[in-house]
Amino acid sequence: MKVILNENIETLGHIGDVVKVAPGYARNYLLPKKLAVPATEGNAKALEHAKRQLAYKKNKALEASRNLAEKLGALSVNLVHQAGEEGKLFGSVTNMEIAAYLKDNGFDIDRKKIVLADPIKHIGEFSVPVKIHPEVTATLKVTVSAA
Repeated sequence: MKVILNENIETLGHIGDVVKVAPGYARNYLLPKKLAVPATEGNAKALEHAKRQLAYKKNKALEASRNLAEKLGALSVNLVHQAGEEGKLFGSVTNMEIAAYLKDNGFDIDRKKIVLADPIKHIGEFSVPVKIHPEVTATLKVTVSAA
């Protein structure tokens, strides 16, 4: 029996592939779990239409992410913290604080997208990557100064 896959299945293939499987496997597993649909002409056309729509949405999201990355690249985040001698901060600058600063300046970025390997614990300038989209990463300039 030929089916069109709706999901990626390791042993069979990727979304949109037309594969030949045993009729029992299709009838008892793939079709009830909506992992595949029968390979008919109508289902093939519907799949092609869905692929075109998905590609269009993906391109729009990618373009919006690139525009946001350009705006973030031009932005400079200036944070003021209390610091001791030798420029060591009392506390640290975390991705939550950077996200709050961005939100105050009109950028709604989730803190989980701000990639800080370790919290910032010293005064100075730092480059912080922000993963806006799986294919787009912006670099944010963060300046930490003493109060």
